[in-house]
Order: sequence, then C-alpha cells, then structure tokens
Amino acid sequence: MSRNYKFHNPEGLYFVSFAVVEWLDVFTGDYYKDILVDSLKYCQSNKGMELIAWCIMTNHVHLIYRSCAGQKPELLLGDFKRHTSKTLVRVIQENPEENRKEIFLKHFQKAAQKSSNVNNYQFWQHDNHPIELWSNEVIWQKVNYVHNNPVKAGLVENPEDYTYSSAKNYVDEKGLLDVVVFQYFG
Repeated sequence: MSRNYKFHNPEGLYFVSFAVVEWLDVFTGDYYKDILVDSLKYCQSNKGMELIAWCIMTNHVHLIYRSCAGQKPELLLGDFKRHTSKTLVRVIQENPEENRKEIFLKHFQKAAQKSSNVNNYQFWQHDNHPIELWSNEVIWQKVNYVHNNPVKAGLVENPEDYTYSSAKNYVDEKGLLDVVVFQYFG
C-alpha cells in the first residue's frame, strides 16, 4: 500500500472513504443511515472525533475528521467501523422487513471467509484510503467533493438538500450532526 494511504500524523486532519463490501447498496433507506449518524454522534461525544465534513451514500461513507482526545485517528476510525459493522449486521439479520437480507448476509459471509481477521460477517471493506489534508486549498477541495457526492449521484440538485451530509452546516442550517465548519487552516 502506498505511503499516501496511511495515517502518519496522530493530530492530523484526514479525509477517508470506506465502502460496504462489494459496494452493496445497504444505505438506500434512512433506517441504516441513522445507525451511522448515531455512531458518529457517539464518537464525537465520547471519543474525541472532530468532524469537519461527512456524507453517507448508498454504499460508502466519506469523512473529514481528526482525533482530538489523544487516540490515534486510525484506531478511532477502526472502533467506529467495528461497532457499526456488528450493529448493522445484527439489525439486518433481525429486520423482518429487509427483503435483501439473504443477499446481504451471503455477501458479508463470503467476504469474511476471504479475510484472516473477520469471523462471521464482514460489512466494511478494509481499506479507508486516508489522506492527510495539509492546506486550505486541499481541505476545501475535499469538503466540496464530500458535499457534491449526492449531487453527482443524482440524489439531489443542491448539496444542502441531502440530509445525510454536513452540507447544511456549511450554509448556516442545522444538520444531523454538529461539525466544525471549516474556515481557514493556520
């Protein structure tokens, strides 16, 4: 793996993207996305996650964050992914209205069999592609990329119309999560 895709600075601001195994469209409804939002809130309140921008798409997530409580950013993200993976698999298993349950569980199980560190079901792909953001220009580029993802996917016309992102926060509206609206770095 390239040096560009590793966490090197424990105090750095990082852009990460991670996807559901096989890019499965799990997050097509709000029910599962709300689990991620609740977990992000928990990480903010209890683990020192400072969110600058975020977006939950149908099969992947983008975050711009840093760890402010002394925990390494990769461990903070790992905790988030582990918790949400277990929770989402359990909720999918128990959801009587989930008509894609068998398909999802089959793919999660297949992915786990290919992995040496997952026992039963693997929900998230292992890679996160962390990129440390080092300048105002790069930070703004990534914030705009995160917020424009739903527009490019044809889900909304304007970034702030998409509920499951921080775009509302950047136009002085209340989003689902509190974020540190990026102004300028340094």
